[in-house]
Amino acid sequence: MIRVVLAEDQALVLGALSALLSLEGDLEVVGTAADGEAALELVRQRGPDVLVTDIEMPRLSGLDLAARVRAEQPGVRVLIMTTFGRAGYLRRALEVSAAGYLLKDAPAAEVADAIRRIHAGGRAIAPALAAGAWSEPDPPTDRERQVLRAAETGQGTAAIAGALGLSEGTVRNYLSEAMGKLEAVNRVEAARRAREKGWL
Repeated sequence: MIRVVLAEDQALVLGALSALLSLEGDLEVVGTAADGEAALELVRQRGPDVLVTDIEMPRLSGLDLAARVRAEQPGVRVLIMTTFGRAGYLRRALEVSAAGYLLKDAPAAEVADAIRRIHAGGRAIAPALAAGAWSEPDPPTDRERQVLRAAETGQGTAAIAGALGLSEGTVRNYLSEAMGKLEAVNRVEAARRAREKGWL
């Protein structure tokens, strides 16, 4: 049996996915969670083979959850399921070693097959997303993302520098690099475009 933990903040989706996967003879749902922190605790307690997680969740995002699981439980394979068909999210998922990335409208049989494939050591990525993931320009670096997130809330250069422990010149450099990558005329537009692409 392949032991699975599900993390999804929409109760209806979580219940339906759990019920559908439980119909598969070789899959066992050993726990469900409605937020990232609860999912991480379940992974620690239940030791599943595969974690299936949404991206946008309370308390800990699916991408942050995948990174924590990789660090703490490297044997657990991660499949991300989301409504966000954005190449930026896929690239970030691969950066945190997610083994699979599917859209939520995938048929249940496809989800089950993806779980089996990544449990066996393979990858399962929605083909349409895989093609686009590498055709976009380079995404912002981690530091550039931090600065853009701060800029998105309206913070000025001095406030961002203080919050991140950087000099104001360094913050300006990060913002300039990010604006160039995103072909944006200012920091607000850069943050908006990064958000739309799934990079924040």
